[in-house]
Amino acid sequence: MPAPDDEGRRILITGATSAIGSALAEAYACPGVTLHLHGRDAGKLGAVAECCRALGATVYARNLDVRDFAALHDWLTGLGPLDLVIVNAGVNSHIGPAGEAEAWAEVEAVLEVNLKAAMLVTHAVLPAMRARGSGQIALVSSLAAYFGLPVTPSYCASKAGLKAYGEALRGWLGREGIRVNVIMPGYVKSPMCAAMPGPKPFLLSPEQAARAIRHGLERNRARISFPFPLNLGTWFLAVLPAPVALRILRWLGYGA
Repeated sequence: MPAPDDEGRRILITGATSAIGSALAEAYACPGVTLHLHGRDAGKLGAVAECCRALGATVYARNLDVRDFAALHDWLTGLGPLDLVIVNAGVNSHIGPAGEAEAWAEVEAVLEVNLKAAMLVTHAVLPAMRARGSGQIALVSSLAAYFGLPVTPSYCASKAGLKAYGEALRGWLGREGIRVNVIMPGYVKSPMCAAMPGPKPFLLSPEQAARAIRHGLERNRARISFPFPLNLGTWFLAVLPAPVALRILRWLGYGA
């Protein structure tokens, strides 16, 4: 049975075929909930959608590349009012094993998916939320937004931009009844995480991440950062003098 607060909710999740995205879709799937799920992989998207339908949710799946901004905007503006929008679609890039620069095409893709498309999703769903004075937007950033890791410069830049964007939106829209939350996970088990260079302390399962995210959203936390103590450590990197922070990162194994 759905929780009382879930009955009738309309929820959008981009990147629903990723580890965190699929875990979130299943966490919210129950009778009375309508899920709009997005993903680039049609096969994986269909599997996630069927799983959520089996849990009782009404599910609509949309397969598209969020870099097709015109198609993305047309789809979103046709959905009608939404109660919760989780902007989760993301990609990563990193320097080469011998310190080679990221390919420019990869840099562009990271910025377009992680930042520009996320801002477009927000821009498209906001008018309906503002018209009725309610709604919630959750932007999936990263603990890497606190201080840039030398091995993933473009990814860190995109997630730092998204963090700042979400914090600005919260200050702007809070008085209108619209909740905006910045989600800042640490390492979550996934193919994308496995491909990232460097150590991965306090690695979480997607289900653990989904529980932490839902818990934070229900309490309307401005920043949903986890796990402890990694969130505290990354925050300290941001407040330390930059040379000290960089020495710590190299000592931990994140140097180029």
